[in-house]
Amino acid sequence: MTSGVSIMKKLVQNSIFLIALKVTILLLLASCSRSVDNLEPATNSTNPDVFINTFSAGLEYAAFGGSVPDAFQVDEEVTFGDNSTASMRFEVPDVGDPRGAYAGGTFFTTSPRDLSGYNAITFWAKASQPVTIDVFGIGNDLGENRYLASLNGTNLNTNWKQVIIPIPNPEKLTAARGMFFYSAGAINERGYTFWVDQVRYENLGTLAHAEFTIFDGEDLNETSFIGISRPLSGVSSKFNLPTGVDLMVNTAPAYFDIVSSDPSVATLDDSGNISTVGGPGNTQITARVGNTTANGSLRLQSLGQFEFPPTPAQDPADVISIFSDVYENVPVDFYNGFWEPFQTTLSADFTIDGDNFL
Repeated sequence: MTSGVSIMKKLVQNSIFLIALKVTILLLLASCSRSVDNLEPATNSTNPDVFINTFSAGLEYAAFGGSVPDAFQVDEEVTFGDNSTASMRFEVPDVGDPRGAYAGGTFFTTSPRDLSGYNAITFWAKASQPVTIDVFGIGNDLGENRYLASLNGTNLNTNWKQVIIPIPNPEKLTAARGMFFYSAGAINERGYTFWVDQVRYENLGTLAHAEFTIFDGEDLNETSFIGISRPLSGVSSKFNLPTGVDLMVNTAPAYFDIVSSDPSVATLDDSGNISTVGGPGNTQITARVGNTTANGSLRLQSLGQFEFPPTPAQDPADVISIFSDVYENVPVDFYNGFWEPFQTTLSADFTIDGDNFL
């Protein structure tokens, strides 16, 4: 009897031990697990380098369509300064070159970068002769290209020159892929070579007097109908450089915070397209960058629904059409010659629900 009781006690003790062991394991597992809610969000790299002696991490190159595919090469002979071991060399073709009509391409990253802590991209450049480079810029990512910013007509000669492209609104660039792009054509039908070195993003304390512009700085008045869209036009930025020169930067609308005073009349998308959605009514379109109000505005008057004309039913064989969505149109050089000095009539093309109007 005593032996049976002893065995029973051991069984109970073993059961209690096993239960305690299981509870301990469960507690350990629970303590090792992390709640997804408590995880820190992944942050993008803040690497400011584009090309410093070599490609920065994750940087790729793609030539633009119609350009010379191998116009870009790494050059270990011509470099800027004693600390540079390689530069970017670009060979612009002659007019008529069968390989391509120009030199152009973009440097982009496979993973986005957070460039919001920098207010400019800087680099050094020179050419084999005095030339004017058509475009230097940022924001071409081979996708939506929402954050394009560029310079037109940068003059280079045989001496190294620093080029600064201010970023219109750095806080927008938290997931940037388009690091740097260029486009250059022949001069007097002849090609040339230019070099770019030490390409990086920086936070310069010497940029001043930023000004922002929409609609070329004008306060416009326009009428519209429901279903009509128009782009935010005449967009640019201006910055005062350390040299004292005012520099104009071509600026994508996405850098701006654009506001419609009455969204029931007109709305805006991220690309700056203004769509008339209601009416009759009026709205004012304005824009800001940070705390700075952009020059220019649009007062848009919606006249409501557009009354479409009746669909023509004439036999196409009996019609000569110059502007129609129903018939085949004959070629027309221009619809408004804008003859001077006496003509004041203006015209504009617009589309409503797929129908084109003049």
